[in-house]
Amino acid sequence: MAKIMLSSDNPNTATSVSNVFIDEYMSDANGEFVKIYLYLLRLMNQPDATFSISSIADKFEHTEKDIKRALCYWERMHLLRLEYDGCQNLTGICLLDSSPKVPDQPELSANSPVGVECLHPSDQVSPPPSMKKTYSPNDIQQFRQDESVAELFFITERYLARTLSATDINTILYLYDVLAFSADLIEYLVEYCVSKGHTSIRYIEKVALNWSKNGIKTTADAKSVSNLHSQSYFTVIKSLGISGRNLVPSETSLIEKWKSEYGFSNEMISAACQRTIQTIHQPSFEYTDSILSNWHKKQIHSIADITKLDEMYKSQKKNDKPTNVSKNKFNNFKQRTYDYDELEKMLLTTNTSH
Repeated sequence: MAKIMLSSDNPNTATSVSNVFIDEYMSDANGEFVKIYLYLLRLMNQPDATFSISSIADKFEHTEKDIKRALCYWERMHLLRLEYDGCQNLTGICLLDSSPKVPDQPELSANSPVGVECLHPSDQVSPPPSMKKTYSPNDIQQFRQDESVAELFFITERYLARTLSATDINTILYLYDVLAFSADLIEYLVEYCVSKGHTSIRYIEKVALNWSKNGIKTTADAKSVSNLHSQSYFTVIKSLGISGRNLVPSETSLIEKWKSEYGFSNEMISAACQRTIQTIHQPSFEYTDSILSNWHKKQIHSIADITKLDEMYKSQKKNDKPTNVSKNKFNNFKQRTYDYDELEKMLLTTNTSH
């Protein structure tokens, strides 16, 4: 695999991690993604540093797909830029300065290619309906004259267990002033995110943008959607046996796809999760997604449909058993041929106990 050139627009060549990364990015990121980013920072110590996807995969004992997924995640966070050749092969990675910038003005140009290995475009946050702005001290003081806003700042500090920073205040005012969220809705938004273990203002803003995109403008709407998603959330973590951590955004976006795009019930999602564990013996959202995507493609949307599919597989398997066994061990096997669709069915319909 071709070598990839690593460069940076930050003149500092020391292996250091900015406070902005620690405060605003690290807490919401998958732990493995954080490792990859820190390793990229370390590689910057080497003049004209080069590496390959395969070499970094070997170092961390990951698949190349895992490494590419991590790189795509940090590109969406605007902490690096991926560079491609005319054939869409990854040729370079530029680490971008993580110092505070005017929000929602990404470093990527409109013509920057999107890597084909970014498997979950739904993870990306749609741009807000209008540009964020930085509120001046005078602006903030005027907003504080509104009793509901002053109380909102106070309650948010209690939920986040910290004094609000300038970034926190600007974001809250953006939700209130530009997205037109009521103080009650913002309060519920903060409560909801904190209950999921997320206190980063960036995460809170992402959830708010998603709500705005989906037309959620009242606390009642938000509670209704949150209740639906919470049921699915707990169905998945229970069925996959996940404990001791919250789901990351890429995982919750898959749950959203299974519910909203595919229209699967919690029962069907649970069945796919159980088959994942029974087949590969470990939780894998990607594997569960492959099962549900296959079921969606084949219009399988009930447990009864799954049972029929299993029976078809068992019947096919029984008919494929070799007959007329000969003493000649080299010639006594019945030749079996499968197309790729059949192999996929065999993989996804492994015998399970119902």
